[in-house]
Amino acid sequence: MPYSNRWAAETATRSELEALEETMVIEFGADWCPHCQAIQPLLKELLSDNVEISHLKIEDGKGRPLGRSFAVKLWPNFVLLKEGELVDQLARPSEEELRAALARL
Repeated sequence: MPYSNRWAAETATRSELEALEETMVIEFGADWCPHCQAIQPLLKELLSDNVEISHLKIEDGKGRPLGRSFAVKLWPNFVLLKEGELVDQLARPSEEELRAALARL
């Protein structure tokens, strides 16, 4: 599942996501967030060539347990998991930081 353009409601727990044996980018943010909007073209470009990476866009907000379990405070926030293990986490990354993190997956 390459780039996803829709923000989804929180439907899974952290333990459920970590139990998945796949490589994934979990993006926390909101559709109205200007920082989230600005990074979408780059993210779409980077993920379009990586069909083996799942992309989940989770609409985050105050009191949402999944985001809090990853200590999300700034958006966009990217959690990179490989076979359930946390590889990296980036808050409001630069283009270079995001490219490097995805290359490590």
